[in-house]
Amino acid sequence: MVSRGLEGVVANSTRLSDVLGDKGQLIYCGYDINELVGKVSYKEVVYLLWHRKLPNRKELDAFLHELRSQRELPGPVIDFLKSAPPDAGAMDVMRTAISMLGLYDSDNGKEATPEINRRRATSITAKIGVIAAYFHRARNGKSLPPVRDDLTEAEHFLYLMCGEPQSKEASDTLDVAFILHADHGMNASTFSARVTISTLSDFYSAITAAIGTLKGPLHGGANEGVIHMLEEIGSEENVDAYVEKQLAEKKKIMGIGHRVYKTLDPRAPHLRAMAVKLSEKLGEPKWIRMSERIAELMKEKKNLNANVDFYSATVYYSLGIPTDLFTPIFAIARCSGWCAQVLEQLEDNRLYRPLSEYVGEPVGKKVVPIDERP
Repeated sequence: MVSRGLEGVVANSTRLSDVLGDKGQLIYCGYDINELVGKVSYKEVVYLLWHRKLPNRKELDAFLHELRSQRELPGPVIDFLKSAPPDAGAMDVMRTAISMLGLYDSDNGKEATPEINRRRATSITAKIGVIAAYFHRARNGKSLPPVRDDLTEAEHFLYLMCGEPQSKEASDTLDVAFILHADHGMNASTFSARVTISTLSDFYSAITAAIGTLKGPLHGGANEGVIHMLEEIGSEENVDAYVEKQLAEKKKIMGIGHRVYKTLDPRAPHLRAMAVKLSEKLGEPKWIRMSERIAELMKEKKNLNANVDFYSATVYYSLGIPTDLFTPIFAIARCSGWCAQVLEQLEDNRLYRPLSEYVGEPVGKKVVPIDERP
């Protein structure tokens, strides 16, 4: 029996995260996401995923020192970011830059030991935000600020993107978004990373594969689609007619529904609360009001709930982040989860090799000489 898209197929076991779709729960290493948000920082969540325990103060300090010391990009990668076409896709540039990092790894040629792979995970996680921010500034003809080792991942990304430190409210908001996006079971990009590393390919190839998968509009690219949808609708009075038209034409409403969650996406309420707060502060509440009306209509008409992309788009938009950086921000956050999943895959590796059902012509066809073929 074929399960299209591998739906319902259990391909591996993990101790990292669990998505309970029927209950609307997301769990990281035994912690419900609602227990983590507001009590720990993103850096603690990264440690949790990599070590399967929350750090004490000494462990966290040592981990932060290691992570922040790896932020500097190799010169040729910076040159690439400066020379990339300004209209290039931000995810395409990120994918290529991460792949380039593998060329400048000091451990190239050595056996990929657990210690070396953990260092690679640290390096990639430390650098991915720098890549996104530097490309954004370079394409706009702006200087590239020097990396710093005294800022959190959220603070550092906003500082590099804007050229100066941003408000605590902005960095705290982005930190929560990073926590919510850090890992999510065997999603498409995580599966890509695990399949790639299961061949005993290199760490950089695994993360590059994950970025390429996340880019798709049915995965990470959905948050960009939400803002494009809101901009197309234009104003609050147009929402009802837009939704009716989309449903009549059997078209998708971006950010609504989820492949796994059969009830409310547990990440959505946290992002909704931040979207409301930011919209009120910035004096542009129409975006969240339009979003709320769309969510209300889709629940009423199709019994579908808003997912994480639906509200994260409004949060990022309210923070002044360009639309085409929404998915790269998703990648920055999810990179820690990808690295954790790759490290776990290598602990007890087995090559992924599913079967397929052949539905082509039956065997027995004969080759006709080329000059006799119709």
